[in-house]
Amino acid sequence: MRGVSDNQERKRGARERLQQERAREKAREKRRRTLIVASAVVGVLGLAAVAGLVAANSGEDDGGGTSDAGPLLAPSGVQGEEELAIPVGAADAPSTLTVWEDFRCPACAQFENALRETIHELEKAGQIKIEYHLATIIDGNMGGSGSLRAANAAACAQDAGKFAPYHDVLYMNQPPEPDDAFADNGRLIELAGKVEGLDTPAFRSCVEEGKHDAWVKKSNDAFRAGGFSGTPTVQLNGESIFPTKGKEQISVENFKKWVKEANEGKPPGTRRPAAPTGGGSASPEASPS
Repeated sequence: MRGVSDNQERKRGARERLQQERAREKAREKRRRTLIVASAVVGVLGLAAVAGLVAANSGEDDGGGTSDAGPLLAPSGVQGEEELAIPVGAADAPSTLTVWEDFRCPACAQFENALRETIHELEKAGQIKIEYHLATIIDGNMGGSGSLRAANAAACAQDAGKFAPYHDVLYMNQPPEPDDAFADNGRLIELAGKVEGLDTPAFRSCVEEGKHDAWVKKSNDAFRAGGFSGTPTVQLNGESIFPTKGKEQISVENFKKWVKEANEGKPPGTRRPAAPTGGGSASPEASPS
């Protein structure tokens, strides 16, 4: 009888090892499917490489729920459906640039770092307004909480009227994708020092308490429900423009052309909020460190 029992134990152990290996292989395959290489934009943006669009991770828990995130407190000045858009620019600008981003997303940083000056130029000229939406898909894909923590900190910066410069600082100082450095609130507060007037007791408290965590998770829920292919998702007046608009690849020149075509015959926007939305400026040292 002992021989039969030992044999059953060996078979059970073999089955468990096989199940574990299958689970590991399934996880590896899922990670491979989540990376969509955006090779079309290599060179077009003048970049050495583009890490890729990170596809929405269907079926895996990425912290998208709001039940354990405390009360839902939206940052000041948010707009749009369910108040999930952070606006930057004149409210009456003739064109709207809608951007869905994750602060841990390498392709988002590539997009931002390549087109930042152009976007700011067109926004300041009243040609476009930007509506930023925050997602946290890489926390689910890679593990960690840096996407959530950085998004909450950016929402705290919105409360202070300094979302835009802090948003830029985060992308200029983005860690490598596997490095969850943004999970450290201390690092996020340190980077706030690169934005004039942002590092205040109110901002620190907002970051450390996760004041806007539930709002960020609600935004991520909206991203997942929207059927978007990945981050960044960039739309000009509702039409996708990243990495291409129709058959044209995105570039600084093409982006300016698309905005000019969309705005033909329309006056620039001039109606800006009395209290600055995305005001302030990044300090000269706001470069990768």
